[in-house]
Amino acid sequence: MEAGDLSPRTWLREGLLLMSRNETLRDVLEKAPVSRSVVQRFVAGSTTADAVRVTRELLATQRMVTIDYLGEDTTDPEMAAHTRDAYLELLRELGEQGLTQDGRAEVSLKLSALGQALGADGEQIALDNARAICRAAAEVGTTVTLDMEDHTTTDSTLSILRELRRDWPWVGAVLQSYLYRTEQDCRDLAHEGSRVRLCKGTYREPESVAYQDKAEVDKAYVRCLKILLAGDGYPMIATHDPRLVEIAGVLAARYGREPGSYEYQMLLGIRPEEQRRLAARGERIRVYVPYGEEWYGYLMRRMAERPANLRFFLRSLATTG
Repeated sequence: MEAGDLSPRTWLREGLLLMSRNETLRDVLEKAPVSRSVVQRFVAGSTTADAVRVTRELLATQRMVTIDYLGEDTTDPEMAAHTRDAYLELLRELGEQGLTQDGRAEVSLKLSALGQALGADGEQIALDNARAICRAAAEVGTTVTLDMEDHTTTDSTLSILRELRRDWPWVGAVLQSYLYRTEQDCRDLAHEGSRVRLCKGTYREPESVAYQDKAEVDKAYVRCLKILLAGDGYPMIATHDPRLVEIAGVLAARYGREPGSYEYQMLLGIRPEEQRRLAARGERIRVYVPYGEEWYGYLMRRMAERPANLRFFLRSLATTG
């Protein structure tokens, strides 16, 4: 694609993705008192204690939680082991504090952070690390969901998912509606006991594998949603779009879905009033809670994902202090 073909929205997205790799800008934001206070609305903090604290606060408001220890594209086996151990510590703390019953608080894993990219042995390393985390989750009575990353990792991630489900059938999958392949992946995974989180997709993907137009991504989301809600699995509807939330409710009723047979998911700090509204009307709502030192890249990608997130963040900066 030529530079002249990029829309303003695409320019914004590309700029934010470049910013996500800018260490100088990260240092500025980390040291600015105002931005630190705003970041805390979107990221639980850097430590296990921070993640547990925010989890407890959310559970007290009838919202469930999935927790992501931030980090990806690990090229060091020691860092992959560090990420695994961070999850083991987190699950131990959550279990000891009684926060994991019935999967109220679970964890989300990025396989790239567990070693997926470590050469020929990467997939096996990531699988072994994920197994250790799933085993710890089972011991405290909760579940695990495998995050999906860029399209080059999709087949590997689904392969690891199949292996993990041999021992822990409750391991959740994430599918991204902007990929052309996702409707078929939804059909393959819409079976009894299968937990599937449907999102639009965050990563910059080429036109050869993914829809580029927002309207087309939204249409694909609805088509995928129909497949999951009509199936026998447990759909996890990850969107902040009010129109898609409304459509999901209509489709759930059409397919005879009772509250509790599916759930909504939203990010920490994004549309918290809507999160509470859904919980108050008896819907299951789960909040995606990131924590860890690698918060900067995560935050920039969330801004790139949806301009409304950027507007919300900038408005928060303007009104803080």
